Amino acid sequence: MTSTGPLAPRLPSPLVEVRDDRFARHGLRLLLKRDDLIHPELIGNKWRKLVPNLEAVRGRELVTFGGAYSNHLRATAAAGRLLGLPTIGVVRGQELADRPLNPSLSRCAADGMRLHFVDRSTYRRKSEPATLAAILREAGAEGAYVVPEGGSNAAAVRGCRALGEELRGRADVVAVACGTGGTLAGLAAGLAPGQRALGIPVLKGGFLETDIRTLQEHAFGSRTGTWSLDDRFHFGGYARTTPELDAFAEHFEQRHGLPVERLYVAKLLYGLAALTEEGAFTRGTTIAAVVTGRPFP
Repeated sequence: MTSTGPLAPRLPSPLVEVRDDRFARHGLRLLLKRDDLIHPELIGNKWRKLVPNLEAVRGRELVTFGGAYSNHLRATAAAGRLLGLPTIGVVRGQELADRPLNPSLSRCAADGMRLHFVDRSTYRRKSEPATLAAILREAGAEGAYVVPEGGSNAAAVRGCRALGEELRGRADVVAVACGTGGTLAGLAAGLAPGQRALGIPVLKGGFLETDIRTLQEHAFGSRTGTWSLDDRFHFGGYARTTPELDAFAEHFEQRHGLPVERLYVAKLLYGLAALTEEGAFTRGTTIAAVVTGRPFP
């Protein structure tokens, strides 16, 4: 499935250096790991996380979870269309069922995903076996293969280990924006000794460290690699931005000719620039920023 056919990737993804005075004046090199170029529809880490799960579906329906603007839901729906695989998206927010679909959910529906809306309280408990069973029953998907929110499970984490392996010896610090933490969990495991991974959470709440440790334990048996989080750059939470962040992203786009996705990539790059100004990186450090997506639509 991975080397040929509709999900054939461009791997390893390109690694390009950008000259940016905000980093250069502190003696730092900035590289961009262009995972956004892996596949035209399964963008970036979504390809790395979904393909191992798609290989395990074996003809069943695939059920997964996300919010109204979920990149993961869109990628799953696109994969379903490309593979002829039925998909169901469980969407957070029962109130959305009676509203016109936003562009993100409209794309999911156009790609053949059946949408099932649940109230926010139930959604928060979706990992509890009884609640999950009830959701699947209500969605008419009791025999389906279930992929968790964000695609982060042990199979996905092992898939993301290749990202770290592609960056071995190429940078001192590898930074990635984090939603559910699966990409960072795998990335850190694939890096070489002496390299470290830095995660920039895009949600507030401070829960990710425990989640990432648990993901690594399920995938590899223990916490693996050198990694840390800095949770100061979520800009109010998922799918939220500010004029300051938008201005930063627009300036980066103009300077480097790279469309900057706002919900993840802009927060990552802003966080790296802020940490650089704080002196968080020693002179001579090479930083690789993983570009996990591109703007939608």
